This record gives sequence, C-alpha cells and structure tokens, in this order.
Amino acid sequence: MIKLGEINTLEILRESEHGVYLIDDEDNQVLLPNRYVPESFMIWDKLDVFVYLDNEQRPVATTDMPYIKINEFALLRCNQVTDYGAFLDWGLVKELFCPFSEQAFKMKQGGWYLVYCYLDEKTDRLVASSKTNRFLDNNELTISEFEEVDLIVSHPSDIGVNVIVNKKHIGLIYKDSIFRDLSVGDKLKGIVKKIRPGNKLDITLGQVGYRNIEPNADRIMKALQDDNGFLNLTDKSSPEAIKDALQMSKKNFKKAVGTLYKKRLIEIKSDGIYLVE
Repeated sequence: MIKLGEINTLEILRESEHGVYLIDDEDNQVLLPNRYVPESFMIWDKLDVFVYLDNEQRPVATTDMPYIKINEFALLRCNQVTDYGAFLDWGLVKELFCPFSEQAFKMKQGGWYLVYCYLDEKTDRLVASSKTNRFLDNNELTISEFEEVDLIVSHPSDIGVNVIVNKKHIGLIYKDSIFRDLSVGDKLKGIVKKIRPGNKLDITLGQVGYRNIEPNADRIMKALQDDNGFLNLTDKSSPEAIKDALQMSKKNFKKAVGTLYKKRLIEIKSDGIYLVE
C-alpha cells in the first residue's frame, strides 16, 4: 500500500511523457514527475520517495525529502497567509496548509511555528496544526522514571518549559533545572526525573541524583583540559558563575568536584580547581 505522508520504497514500472510511474507490491501506482526522475534508471529499479497530494488532490511522488512527515512534529516557517489559512515551508514545491482552526495563535508570514502533521480525514490531505498538545497523551505512559527520552521544546510557561516527550507525551522542565538556552523546536535528550499524580512528567536535562555525578564530573574534566588544567571556580563561587562556565547547578558542581577529588584527579585550592598531572 502506498502511504501518504511517508517514505515509500517503490519500483519503476513504466515511463510516460509526464514522468515515470512507480508501483508497490500491491500493484498500486503513483506518478513521479519528470523533474524528480533520475538521469539514468532501469525498469524495476527501486526508489525511496515521499508521497503526498498535488494541487489537483492526486497522489504524487517526489524524491525531495520534507522537513516533516505524517505524525511528526517540526518547526516550520510560514511562507504566506491567505483567506483560507497559512501555508508553511516543509521543503516541497507544494506548501503545507495550516487552517485557521488549527492555529494556536494566528500565524504571520515569516514566523516560525512548531506544528504537527496529520491526515485530515475530511479532505484526505496532509495538514499542519500548531495546537500540538491535542496530539499528546499522558493517560497511558510508555516511559518510566529515570529513563532517557527524546525531547522537543514546545512552549514556555511561568514555571519552566513544556517539552514533547518521545513524540507522545507532554512534560515540563522547571526553570531551576535549565542551564542552557532553549528555543521552541529544539531537539535534545532528557531524563524523566519524576512522574507526579495525574501522570505529569518532570523532565531534567541531566541525570537524576547519583546518576548525575559522573556526567558532570566528565564535563568538569573536559573544561579543565580545555583551559590548561585550571578552573577559576570554588565552592564559594556564585551559582551564576558556575552556570555560565559549566551549565550546571552549584549543588551538582559540588557533587562532581567531590567525586573528582576522591579519585585524586583534581586539586582544590583557594583560587580554583587544578587538574592533577
């Protein structure tokens, strides 16, 4: 079956004046227009193509790979706004449509928006929605505490930053756990710090508890090596200075320094930390 919004591996069946027709193992066919046809090919060669609907609402294939596929999230630029809705750049000739009803906030030309791509059952076409939370569900979690997860930064709140977790759930990183600049659409790794009542997810960008010591120790060692074996930081340094230098909290800094000191990898002096040669 040829699937809209996905990468399909199809075979070249025959040529036509408009391009070549591709076929799947169920004898379904789709046109690959001339502009995407390889310079040299043979019948029955296999091609990886993305399939969507053209302006005539007919399935069409392209060898261009979009920035977003069906059931995915991505940060896309709004190319234009019309009386019908917004049209987003997703890397293909035909733009991705986002109806006004699917805009969390009214989109503007040139703006960047985190959206979800899905198949509209009424029109059978791929559309975008910036109302991303409605495509996330925490009722049945597929993750557990202390598990590493994939994150997409969604939107800020008064107490932190909301994130999409494993493309399925919504989580929150509290302000006091953020030690780097985060922007909407950023993709990064995180840890499930805690699952609170109601399946609310507390996410951290570092390991939790004792799990946090070794990665932070490695970060300090790398900083020492990059700075000729010396860091002008001590337990009396301000949290801000530690955050700026190492992107970690003062509490985690002290734990990591303690670990390195016990291993005799560093010396602690009044003016800072020295790498043991």
